[in-house]
Amino acid sequence: MVRANGAVSLRELARVVQTSEVTVRRDVRALEAEGLLDRRHGGAVLPGGFTRESGFPQKSHLASAEKTAIADLAAGLVEEGEAIVVGAGTTTQELARRLARVPGLTVVTNSLLVAQALAHANRVEVVMTGGTLRGSNYALVGSGAEQSLQGLRVSRAFLSGSGLTAERGLSTSNMLSASVDRALVQAAAEVVVLADHTKLGTDTMFQTVPTDVITRLVTDEPPAHDDRAATELQALADQGVQIAVAGASAGPGQTPGVDSVPAGRQARRDVPLPGQRRGHGGHGAGPGTGPQLRSASVLGEQPAGERAARVADLRRR
Repeated sequence: MVRANGAVSLRELARVVQTSEVTVRRDVRALEAEGLLDRRHGGAVLPGGFTRESGFPQKSHLASAEKTAIADLAAGLVEEGEAIVVGAGTTTQELARRLARVPGLTVVTNSLLVAQALAHANRVEVVMTGGTLRGSNYALVGSGAEQSLQGLRVSRAFLSGSGLTAERGLSTSNMLSASVDRALVQAAAEVVVLADHTKLGTDTMFQTVPTDVITRLVTDEPPAHDDRAATELQALADQGVQIAVAGASAGPGQTPGVDSVPAGRQARRDVPLPGQRRGHGGHGAGPGTGPQLRSASVLGEQPAGERAARVADLRRR
């Protein structure tokens, strides 16, 4: 399956072979020891380390249910009449399909797939960058794409990538894609990263968005056994990233899909605008503009020993 698709999730493997994820994980570990594949959080990929990047067909089948839930939650951040940028990726493509219903929206993108998803949305204006087509992910890259973004100013950038860590932020395996993503970030007052749990703790070759520039992360709930993903979420929250968990039910007065801070713990502060724009305001970025996610850590300020109980509590809620 990995040879055919380039990547596969443990959940899908367990379903296909009709066994538990625990058994699949043990077998994947053995295959990795033989050099036949590389483990990733929640899945496995063909060997290749930092430099390998799966093509679009492979990526589209990995964690597809999680990407759909993330896109549903992220779409709630976008308001009528807003101007945003949306980067390339399978998760951002899912987001674009939901943005077709937002009237008066302007979407700037370097992704042919994002543009295609919005092509028949009568009330959405799509602005494509220039650049050279990169066939593996249907994105426009290169100096033409970067130059077309100069002087642009929008409220939010929605980006995905190959990996996300608290230490380096968002990263990707391709230099040209990373360069365009950095240009997209420079055009936005706020940066929203869309990353499913399989990308948490994964570090790839080229940094695109440093952690201190990420305003919000929209992700799915890590499996209870995925301690590394939960630890990475804690570390990201400790650095001020606001975290929204797709699928987490909200209590009275809470924002749907956003984890709440446990009783008796201090809520995390709102995160300023990214990079050099922090504290300087900007279009669509001030208080009262745009939907506000509650600042929250998926694991609060709890010590490592309480993480499993916190994740279990998340699942019940």
